[in-house]
Amino acid sequence: MKYLKIAILAIVFPLMTASAPAHKFYVSTTNMEYVPKKESIQIITKIFIDDIEKVLQQRYNPSISITTKETQNDIEYLKKYILQKLNVKVNGKPAKLNYIGREYDIDIVNVYIEISGVKELHSVEVKNEVLMDLFDEQQNIIHIKTPENRRSFILDSHNIKDMLNFN
Repeated sequence: MKYLKIAILAIVFPLMTASAPAHKFYVSTTNMEYVPKKESIQIITKIFIDDIEKVLQQRYNPSISITTKETQNDIEYLKKYILQKLNVKVNGKPAKLNYIGREYDIDIVNVYIEISGVKELHSVEVKNEVLMDLFDEQQNIIHIKTPENRRSFILDSHNIKDMLNFN
């Protein structure tokens, strides 16, 4: 019976995928966590490597390769791009984003950022245009976690920023 199910799937699955048009999702995820003890907001942005590499190649240099033959310039271009496209206001004031670094995980790049000196958190406004200059369908999902709350919103080319109040 097990072999019969596998055989049916082997026949049906290719037929289903062959008739469906190829579609790619353009999405990034940004996790923000307010840590009162450290007076900081810790940020991890997850972006598909092939998408970010494509935008960096178009914007800066066609030879950019951020995983296989990565150069110091490639690393700097990634940092520059992220800091241009991600802006945060904390309690109504622009926040300084401290770029910590990046790490690769299969087909995702995790970009680490920190906002320090946040004694209290009343509101967060996030403007995230990462990859929107390349993909019209790009969606950037933002998750914000505090000790008391977990909230999320989705940004796209029609809505590039949003704000959450915690009062």
